[in-house]
Order: sequence, then C-alpha cells, then structure tokens
Amino acid sequence: MTTPRWVLHLPTKLTSLDEATALTERLREALSHVAVIDFNAATLSEKDRLMVRHQVFCGSALPGQGCCTLRHEHPGPCAAPSDARQVAG
Repeated sequence: MTTPRWVLHLPTKLTSLDEATALTERLREALSHVAVIDFNAATLSEKDRLMVRHQVFCGSALPGQGCCTLRHEHPGPCAAPSDARQVAG
C-alpha cells in the first residue's frame, strides 16, 4: 500500500483564471526552495466547481533536466527550469 499524498486547497479572492495563474507562478518563484510542493502538478478551480480543474504548468518530462516549467499548452518547445526563468522574465 502506498502512502497517500495530500493536496492543499488554498482559496483566494481572485476572480479570474488569469489572475489565479499569475499568482500560482509567483508562489512557485517564491516557494521554489520548498521541496515538498509539487508545482508541476498545480491545478486551479473555481470555488464552487472544485471538480473542474485547470492545469497551470506544462510539467512534461525533459530528459536529465527535470520538467518543463512553462504554462500548460505553451507555444513552442518545452524549456528546462533554468531556461523557463529566462523565457518568463
């Protein structure tokens, strides 16, 4: 039997998906040193529609480089974590 993993539900006062996505990106930047948070699996949902989730980050595996940290359904090729900061900034 595997040990269960927990999901942290953190309600906000934001009213748009774009605002919530931007906040998630800022949280990832600020909390990247916290190894127990899996930002690659981050999803967003409306408060009253919790089962309808929007994936935030691509998360595709990059051989020997971790996962792509660009937004979900980004244009162009995936970027390694260090490359993504340059693309986003």
